[in-house]
Amino acid sequence: MSRTAGKPDAKTKLLDAALRVIRTKGYNATTVDELCAAAGVTKGAFFHHFKTKDDLAVAAAEHWSQITGALFASAPYHDHADPLDRILAYVDFRKALLQGEVPDFTCLVGTMVQETYDSIPALRAACDRSISDHAATLEADIQAVIETRGIAPDWTPASLALHTQAVLQGAFILAKAKGGPAVAAQSIDHLRRYLELLLRWPEKIDKS
Repeated sequence: MSRTAGKPDAKTKLLDAALRVIRTKGYNATTVDELCAAAGVTKGAFFHHFKTKDDLAVAAAEHWSQITGALFASAPYHDHADPLDRILAYVDFRKALLQGEVPDFTCLVGTMVQETYDSIPALRAACDRSISDHAATLEADIQAVIETRGIAPDWTPASLALHTQAVLQGAFILAKAKGGPAVAAQSIDHLRRYLELLLRWPEKIDKS
């Protein structure tokens, strides 16, 4: 049976439900029954598309990457002419996304990998791809800043791009612990100040 135009099929409904439910409950606490209920599909439909919950989670990580990738690709921070301004505007954009309840702004793949990094290798790899691929979108601008400002770092653009994600994922953990976005916003503010010191005024960093 062909899907009705404009309406998601059962697989997409399950993937969308996974984004909501897992960010709310965590991966291990989420059941197939809950995912089916949230998606409004039967268990038969679930097992038609996915052999196990782990298979769904791997697909959900890719689904998350596609959705967030489109969001970031069209974000206004790309409009800045200067690469450093783009990097700082990216950080500002991440702070602006701290809206709603904790599950609304925290990261699906960060949530899943914290619980499964040692127990489900395929899911760990899927989460790593999602986080690392997003970090890689910052590398060209970081390299451009290095070149245009004549910085001679003892670190690589890839390592700094991954560091931004480490701060953001840590900020999400703190938001979960504190029950709200305020502490995450403060962590992102610190990240912005650090990037300015490192990239705009590197001579102000004490290298002793």
